[in-house]
Amino acid sequence: MIPKSRSIEKIIEEQIQRWKLMQVEKPIEKPGISIITVSREPGSGGSIIAKQLAGKLEIDLFHQKVLHEMAKNTDVNTQLLETLDEKGLSILEDWISSLVLDRHLWPDQYLKQLMKVIGTIGKHGRAVIVGRGANFILPPDNCFRVRVISPQQVRIQNVINSFNIPENEAKRRVIRTESDRRAFIRKYFNTEIADPVNYDLVINTSTVGVDDAVRAIAAFIGTI
Repeated sequence: MIPKSRSIEKIIEEQIQRWKLMQVEKPIEKPGISIITVSREPGSGGSIIAKQLAGKLEIDLFHQKVLHEMAKNTDVNTQLLETLDEKGLSILEDWISSLVLDRHLWPDQYLKQLMKVIGTIGKHGRAVIVGRGANFILPPDNCFRVRVISPQQVRIQNVINSFNIPENEAKRRVIRTESDRRAFIRKYFNTEIADPVNYDLVINTSTVGVDDAVRAIAAFIGTI
């Protein structure tokens, strides 16, 4: 969840400034995977896992709402691209073009900007990205793709506990959100969000607790 004390705009502004500073300082790149993408069924605890993982590894966390705001704002999109050097920008543009051709995509303005946002995050590295099809945008060789699932009734109960709402409302919320996410991935990436072939690790939180899930992901990718 995004802290109430900081607006999404403020979070984006601070992130852009950090990246601009990094561009000047030219930090030494570390080998290995530096991006983790987290796709999750609603109510599965995927967002909690992502937050704890980012904290454990001391890396940036990008939630779906932040990504969406970055993608729909053309000015922000331009500022993000300015945090890349010429080489990084060229690599990003080549990768997006390749992605569009390989997946036979027909990107509208939103998807074009979303790919630039997630691609920029991918170039900077050291981040956990939640949702928005990030695992379908970034090259699989430098990101670790996680899918968090759980039986529907367990997820409904989690939503009841988290939001203190009646069971019927929780069930509607879970089903609607799940349907929206599935439709989003079908529309923009021509694939199924639940297909395990799209992920490196699938975690069922009805049998694996949040803490164990965080430790498992960290163990898989090693030290970032």
